[in-house]
Amino acid sequence: MEYVTGIKTKKLGFGLMRLPTKAGIIDLRELKKMVDTFMEAGFNYFDTAHPYMALRSEGAIRKALVKRYPRQSYYLVNKLTSNFFLNENQIRPFFNSQLKACGVDYFDVYLAHSLNRDNYEKFKKCNAFNVCKELKNEGKIKHFGISFHDRAEVLEKILSEQPDIEIVQLQLNYLDFDDPSVEGGKCYEVARRFNKDIVIMEPVKGGSLANPPEEGKKAFDELGNASYASYAIRYAAGFEGVLTVLSGMGNMAMMEDNISYMKEFTPLSEKENLAVMKAVAAFRGLNLIQCTDCRYCLDVCPKNIPIPDYFACLNAKKQFKGWNPSMYYRRVSAAKPKPDECIKCGKCEKACPQHLEIRELLKEVDKNF
Repeated sequence: MEYVTGIKTKKLGFGLMRLPTKAGIIDLRELKKMVDTFMEAGFNYFDTAHPYMALRSEGAIRKALVKRYPRQSYYLVNKLTSNFFLNENQIRPFFNSQLKACGVDYFDVYLAHSLNRDNYEKFKKCNAFNVCKELKNEGKIKHFGISFHDRAEVLEKILSEQPDIEIVQLQLNYLDFDDPSVEGGKCYEVARRFNKDIVIMEPVKGGSLANPPEEGKKAFDELGNASYASYAIRYAAGFEGVLTVLSGMGNMAMMEDNISYMKEFTPLSEKENLAVMKAVAAFRGLNLIQCTDCRYCLDVCPKNIPIPDYFACLNAKKQFKGWNPSMYYRRVSAAKPKPDECIKCGKCEKACPQHLEIRELLKEVDKNF
């Protein structure tokens, strides 16, 4: 199909939020191998942002991609994150620092990052949409859009007021499609109605869908030996109007697995969709915390509580029997502030794209461990 932007790419994009690391440092050698494998397979869409990988993602992709491949051979996406500007005068210097960090003269796509009801007002107050329009007119941005984390009514308001938006990056996966807190399906329908190109993020929900509950695994295993992640990514890629689906591939094994079924993409069959429905039921039966490990909460927590790590511990305890979740909890809590050190300020909940009631959930973690 024809896309509004005219971008020509395959249905798999490289999300640069979760890169390979060694001893806490980005493993550049592994990343270069992954970039090479990705490009050689005909994929060309890379998505970064300044806060990713503790401010190191942009520099890593400069070394692994930009310095090693012709500029016209790939699409590079970056984002305007509200944490890094306080007023209009700070937007251009921040943007220029991103160009420098990535080693490019322009971004193929530039997104207003993680928009929701609250920070949309900040973007408007700071005249951010007009500044981005000016940057586009100057050729420093080829296409402008938003990444979005809120309800469908908020997305409708934004797209109604900002007609220059070309791309909407949405969280959409088989667990969130009908989730009332995410409204993945409803947001998708709004983006389609406004005729926007759609990029999907979190198709595997931070890796959660790569490890479904036993009943979900059983349903998928009956289909063959494909990875559990493959069904999640193909599910997201099968929607009409989806330009590409971002996968945060943290190692070469993930990269090779993703490429194996996305190089020649086929939508899910009727049988595969039925297995997905069984996996959804299995997940919901466990009442797991729907945390994607994006770690935006860590940027604002004044006590530096490792919230996603504690949620992972509790989810593991709900899914798996045995001593391992408790051992991991002891390991985390020995080195970091404990859940009961939360001061209930609520900053984490405002930053959470999943709209989780983090303060109450931390109480649940404390109670269980």
